[in-house]
Amino acid sequence: MLGLTKKQEAVRKFIMDELNAGRPCPTRREIAAHFGFASSYAAACHVQALIDKGILVAEEGKARALRLAQSFPGVHRPASAEIPLYGSIPAGFGEDREQEPDGCVVVDIASIGFKPTRNTFALRVRGDSMTGKFICDGDVVILEHGPEPRNGDIVAALIDRKTTLKTFVQKGGKRFLKAENPKYPNLVPSEELVIQGVFKGLIRKA
Repeated sequence: MLGLTKKQEAVRKFIMDELNAGRPCPTRREIAAHFGFASSYAAACHVQALIDKGILVAEEGKARALRLAQSFPGVHRPASAEIPLYGSIPAGFGEDREQEPDGCVVVDIASIGFKPTRNTFALRVRGDSMTGKFICDGDVVILEHGPEPRNGDIVAALIDRKTTLKTFVQKGGKRFLKAENPKYPNLVPSEELVIQGVFKGLIRKA
């Protein structure tokens, strides 16, 4: 079907077959079990992509309230993309932790202003050190791995083996991280500063 990945088409067909057989619409957990996904969140991402593309219609608050959209062939939907979500990142003091995959987020490409690449990833924010840049606890930040940060860029960084989200500053040949909340100090590396991703966009928490 036009505009669908192979996995999205497989999920669509599975839901359609279940409904046509007179059975209840499968839940995200049942979809995950059917396809062997590691978590129901992965199934939810595929379902959300089908909703965004106008193929499925969901009723808020009901796990099984999905139906196939009757008007799909003539419906125009904005282009969307799935961005991998790698857990959370502290926007406060740095913490010792490794990022672990946590499903994905579905975004409207037009709303974030750029087309994600294979190096694009997302992190959920924890803490309030970046409120001066209007990044709040619970928000999801979209970042790009690879590009060299410019002075003033917001970055996800590994500083002395601790991860954090801060503003990158280069001054007088020195590189350090600046919080955007006066109650937090600047973070100056004593050993290393590794930029893991440069800020590209924000998904505001509900």
